[in-house]
Amino acid sequence: MSLPMQMRFIDLPSFGAPEVMRIATGPLPIPGEGQLLVRTAAIGVNRPDVAQRQGTYPPPKDASPVLGLEMAGEVVAIGQGVRDFAVGDNVCGLTNGGAYAEYCLLPAGQALRFPKGYDAVKASALPENYFTVWANMFQMAGLTEGEKVLVHGGSSGIGTTAIQLARAFGAEVYATAGSQEKCDACVKLGAKRAINYKTEDFAEVIKAETGHGVDIILDMIGAAYFERNVASLAKDGCLSIIAFLGGAVAEKVNLAPIMVKRLTITGSTLRPRTAEEKRAIRDDLLSQVWPLLDEGKLTPVIDTVAAFEDVADAHRLMETSGHIGKIMLRL
Repeated sequence: MSLPMQMRFIDLPSFGAPEVMRIATGPLPIPGEGQLLVRTAAIGVNRPDVAQRQGTYPPPKDASPVLGLEMAGEVVAIGQGVRDFAVGDNVCGLTNGGAYAEYCLLPAGQALRFPKGYDAVKASALPENYFTVWANMFQMAGLTEGEKVLVHGGSSGIGTTAIQLARAFGAEVYATAGSQEKCDACVKLGAKRAINYKTEDFAEVIKAETGHGVDIILDMIGAAYFERNVASLAKDGCLSIIAFLGGAVAEKVNLAPIMVKRLTITGSTLRPRTAEEKRAIRDDLLSQVWPLLDEGKLTPVIDTVAAFEDVADAHRLMETSGHIGKIMLRL
């Protein structure tokens, strides 16, 4: 297969508003050991992309400085040691940066073939959210059948994924969202009750609905919700924090309920995890989740598909939080 010497990518010459991003041209990356070179067909837009553009989420030293953490497309070259994939395979995956480009390096241990019937847009809506939710809600918080779960930001890409996954594995799900439309979307995806955080106190609703609280909370708000999250957990419950949209510093917090209820508080970020850790998440997804996607029991919720050239508009939409589900770019 003849490949071009140059490719287009979204350059970030300075930090700032969405309009600082621009299309530039540079050399094709060369796959190293254990890597795939993928011709990008679709890209997922995520909040870490926005934070990196703003200068608050620098990439790890060994990662591509180009934006983008998930993509899908066709394998066009493979590095040494790759045995599970071949040129011509359609794959999606969790990148170490570099997805906002016509060609992208993808570690083979973070790659997955398209689920049955999926195109590139639908497949590229999977990796970041499914890796994140599986690692935090299942591997770390240990979700099991019959437990009760509260998902904050239920209408986000993470939220719509978490609701579906928790329901698929037998949990009772509650969710928060910021409008009636978003709450209705959460219920449609499987939430027993969706709570409009602008008009209701979620801690009061959870107490009224469950009596004793929920077993797991998947939280992307942080400090602003901390005390109410603790109040909403049942004995031996787990608070899993994945972002700090409501601040990272909680002041004058009463720690006593954590001891009395034997609570566990966890937190993690996906990007700094080792290749081995990401491969372990990928392997779990392949065995536990991909069959459900193949069967149509789970599906990504996609709000908007924008052209590659309209990346600034996609970031503006992300910043408004006016979307339900994923925002995608298509090449």
